[in-house]
Amino acid sequence: MTNANSTGEPVALDKRGSGPAPRHSFLERLYTGTGGFPIVSRRKLFYSLAAIFVLVSLLSIAVRGFTLGIDFTGGSRIQIPATAEMTTQQVEDVYSDALGHGPVSVQKVGSGASATIQVRSETLDIAQIDAVTTAMVAEFEPKDASGAVSRDAISVADISETWGGQITQKALIALLVFVVATMIYIAIRFERDMSIAAIVSLFFNLIVTAGIYSLVGFEVTPAAVIGLLTILGFALYDNVVVFDKVEENTRGVMHLNKRTYAEQANLAANQTLMRSISTTIIGILPIIGMLVIAVWLLGVGTLKDLALVQMVGMIVGAYSSVFFAVPVLVSIKERWGPVAAHTKKVLAKRAEGTVGARVPVGAGASAARGPRPTDSGAPRPGSRPSGKRQKRRH
Repeated sequence: MTNANSTGEPVALDKRGSGPAPRHSFLERLYTGTGGFPIVSRRKLFYSLAAIFVLVSLLSIAVRGFTLGIDFTGGSRIQIPATAEMTTQQVEDVYSDALGHGPVSVQKVGSGASATIQVRSETLDIAQIDAVTTAMVAEFEPKDASGAVSRDAISVADISETWGGQITQKALIALLVFVVATMIYIAIRFERDMSIAAIVSLFFNLIVTAGIYSLVGFEVTPAAVIGLLTILGFALYDNVVVFDKVEENTRGVMHLNKRTYAEQANLAANQTLMRSISTTIIGILPIIGMLVIAVWLLGVGTLKDLALVQMVGMIVGAYSSVFFAVPVLVSIKERWGPVAAHTKKVLAKRAEGTVGARVPVGAGASAARGPRPTDSGAPRPGSRPSGKRQKRRH
């Protein structure tokens, strides 16, 4: 119920109409799912943002490419026991002085007595390996298990790029199987349109996550590929949660003339928004712990690659499940099928109901027009969602 104040602006009243409805803070409305945020009605804005994200990601992938790890490009890996006085810069300087060019990367792995300095470089021949090993023995005097200075304390391994190609091929096969299985599951669990929207959202997650990796320059390793496949499962879970609420809210909506499919879907997005945020935060906390403990304290570089891709992918997946997947679903529904006709019918009936209605003096044109069609299905600020399912399917 609305009325007009002294300035002529409409004011929301409580259920009894005796006074203005209570105002609730942004965080309270977000927590209770009663924010009435116009997610679906502003889908063009979110489509524009998604298009920008995808365009920037594709441009970065095409121009900058990826920083592939040694497991994909092939090369040599040299490991030397680390001491308290040894630094990665010193090892890099010794390598450069011995061969005349710098390595691909130098990092410290592990901690305590098991700590080592790992040098990754292009494939070295026997003469180059001998020159680097001799220079490192002379500079750092590495000791073997018996405590004696020895060349054997330095390990050298050659990694073929064929292995990285096999990993890439298997990852693509796993991705294809995952997408097909996802389409089948969602089509059985929900419906075809939700399956299409979920797959579009998954590809959005893949492209944007890969684009961020390319843009920032994170190294792509087998652990990063595994993490990328892992976050697809999280994104699917978030989509299923949101779509389950959409299905609940839209059940039987075609037999009613009060609200449109878009309005009910927008209500579902509001009611699951806080849950998506909470799930993402809870999921990111262990990843941050992994970065702090495993990388900074233990120096396990592979866990860093796994944690980075999971953190980026979870944030992108939480955003796309609410602000991209739901609008895509509504767009599909309104373009094909009976939802478009039902929406026109509801809006026409609503427009007829406003004709001849009494408008408060000084309320202006905004009150005469009534609520925005795409936002009228949003919950009134302060009202709590019931969350009850209708027992009968229509």
